[in-house]
Amino acid sequence: MGTFEFLIATWAILLTPGPTNTLLALSGAQIGFIRSLKLLPAELSGYLLAVVPLAVIGAKILDAWPQMAGAIRLVAAIWVMYLAAKLWLQAGKAIEQSAVTARRVFVTTLLNPKALLFGLVLLPPGDALLFLPHLGIFVLSIVAVASLWATAGSAIVKGTVQQNARRRMWIHRCAAAWLAVLSAGLAAEDLFG
Repeated sequence: MGTFEFLIATWAILLTPGPTNTLLALSGAQIGFIRSLKLLPAELSGYLLAVVPLAVIGAKILDAWPQMAGAIRLVAAIWVMYLAAKLWLQAGKAIEQSAVTARRVFVTTLLNPKALLFGLVLLPPGDALLFLPHLGIFVLSIVAVASLWATAGSAIVKGTVQQNARRRMWIHRCAAAWLAVLSAGLAAEDLFG
């Protein structure tokens, strides 16, 4: 895959609503764009910790143990459902009690099924000439797309304090429902796919 095709595929996948993007938008709605930027290192770390080993040795491991991909998806589905339940229950609480943490973003990104796509399909193998340039494009794309999601979340919350409290509650509930749908989709793919 050439660099331009890699860039287009990377942005298409990163822009797709998923668990990490949901958390970033929720953070933007809760604490604003600028304060949400503190979550970027957690997302980058989660992706890099998942993607780089997959690109370097992942194909060999999955060839030897093909059931491992399903186990990873199942663990990801359980984590995303846990996040959905936690967000739903915290919808009416104060922002400080329900804040999106760097730990949540890190674990969610580490278990994000998108990492499998990047590590096993899109990025060239670790020993390929284009590996480092494409990895650099991937990192810059993560920062740009995460900023877009946090900006989108912060744009939703405008108005009076009471309006914002209601909007935040509904944002929590919508985010929780979306994460539950994603979790069910992951589990169904693993169990019935």
